[in-house]
Amino acid sequence: MLDKLKQLDNRYSELGQRMENGEIYADPAAYTKCAREMKELEPIVTAYREYVKCEKTMHDAEELMSDPEFKELAQEEYNDAKQRIGELGEQLKILLLPKDPNDERNVIMEIRSGVGGEESSLFAHDLFRMYSMYAESKGWKIDIVNINETELGGIKEMSFVVEGQGAYSRLKFEAGGHRVQRVPETESGGRIHTSAATVAVLPEAEEVEFEINPADLQIDTYRSSGAGGQHVNKTESAIRITHLPTGVVVECQDERSQYKNKDRAMKILRSKLYEAEQQKQAAAIAAERKSQVGSGDRSDRIRTYNFPQNRVTDHRLVGDVRNFNIQSVLNGDLDPIIDALITADQAEKLKRQAES
Repeated sequence: MLDKLKQLDNRYSELGQRMENGEIYADPAAYTKCAREMKELEPIVTAYREYVKCEKTMHDAEELMSDPEFKELAQEEYNDAKQRIGELGEQLKILLLPKDPNDERNVIMEIRSGVGGEESSLFAHDLFRMYSMYAESKGWKIDIVNINETELGGIKEMSFVVEGQGAYSRLKFEAGGHRVQRVPETESGGRIHTSAATVAVLPEAEEVEFEINPADLQIDTYRSSGAGGQHVNKTESAIRITHLPTGVVVECQDERSQYKNKDRAMKILRSKLYEAEQQKQAAAIAAERKSQVGSGDRSDRIRTYNFPQNRVTDHRLVGDVRNFNIQSVLNGDLDPIIDALITADQAEKLKRQAES
């Protein structure tokens, strides 16, 4: 591990020199690539350099221990440095784990109501509110692409884009089946109902990554439905794009401009096809991708929101760490759940790494 860390340290220094000499600024693409690599390496190199510094502190302290006058102080310095080296060693193991190349991307999310009728649609609305509040707390931007609402304010299905640094690295853990247990507003007898909704999370694909043959597309225009005023209902600005080879359908009706709707629909279609291609490649190494936090299959039931017991249970976690306060979660405080899932994911990856 230390040999690899030294190589990364040398690479970081090399990139820094390229940035300092100024020539790289003449090539914007090369500059962006260099800056991105330095940013990725920085936390690893910082931890490694502190590790090396602690090693030197231990070595110097050992030499001082032979002097009775400094022995006690040297022993204290040695113990502190040794403890810190242990902490840094564990930190470096995690930092060296393979990174998900999609982590820094924007996110396309889809929420669909499931079993439970109107109550399921109201729960889907609650989920969107939860993600909206979480995105706001992170300084991310949300753009609604398509929404199909019910008369009571529920959501049958919707898609939206979350724009912000690291959005996918956090929200990817939300993909799956979400279940709610509560007494619906429409229930007069006070009985607890169980309803469900599904959440899909896609990394937004760049145009250069996935080319689409225009001949494979069927593009239809139609009048938008739902809120939006008279203008929306009078113009055929909504877009439906069907990718004929796969049957994937994307609709966008949020923008008043047909051009903007088409542009947004193409981005979502590209992301869906990109994800499908990734899943196809991942199937060959499915065992590698399976972890304590689940396979990512959207049919998995990942979480239960239990109102009578005032708790949210994430079924991918174990022990006491799997339960969270329901009001905090629904008000957008998702970090405790996501942090626990990331920790579990890292632990499983470290375990597999040690076994290989």
